[in-house]
Amino acid sequence: MSTKRTAKTKRSKCELVAKPTLRRRSDAKTAQIAPNFPKGLARPALRALLSAGVADLKQLSRMREADVAALHGIGPNALERLREALHAAGLCFRR
Repeated sequence: MSTKRTAKTKRSKCELVAKPTLRRRSDAKTAQIAPNFPKGLARPALRALLSAGVADLKQLSRMREADVAALHGIGPNALERLREALHAAGLCFRR
């Protein structure tokens, strides 16, 4: 006799995964601000900046680097890209 396993499906706690319309709306908003940031910045990083009210590098320069690093979606790669973009624009994180 063989026993059949039933897979338990877990629903995602992330609203962007659970609600496709919310995901599309979020993607549209991040697409609007993406040109203001370095090319190749990941969507999670853009969503994190958007949720923090940051739409361009000038607004980003008003934040402390530690505060940006603490945002969910900002990893070491994104932080390095943002740091380099600020430097190229003659800006820096707030001290």
